[in-house]
Amino acid sequence: MQKVELARVHGDYGFEVKDAHGQSVKIDNSPDHGGENFGVRPMQMLLMALAGCSGMDVISILKKQRQNITDYKTIVHGEREHGVEPSLWKFIEMEFIIYGDVDEDKAKRAAELSVTKYCSVAETLRKAGATIKWTVKVKKA
Repeated sequence: MQKVELARVHGDYGFEVKDAHGQSVKIDNSPDHGGENFGVRPMQMLLMALAGCSGMDVISILKKQRQNITDYKTIVHGEREHGVEPSLWKFIEMEFIIYGDVDEDKAKRAAELSVTKYCSVAETLRKAGATIKWTVKVKKA
């Protein structure tokens, strides 16, 4: 079983969350809801987790295919439901940008495998009703 520990460390809603290895993340509410921009909003952390999870998958898949990745970026845009509580992610767009001597078809397949098969965060969001779409750009070194 995994464990994280949250402690209030700043104002009313400024929290620091630590995992079992001592890694931490700062979380806060938006100023219009009493926060002070101390940290990331919890719902944005889900998009960050999606980017990280799929990034690890894509790089792992491409490395196994002996592709030469010199840099990597993922940009994620999300739209939440309006007028309901809780307001879940409804639509998510991911843009994978891969730099290096990488075959574009392999890069597209790696992204597809991540989003549709391997990334647990993507599957969690999908089961909550989100539609996830993606594009891939390869920029030669």
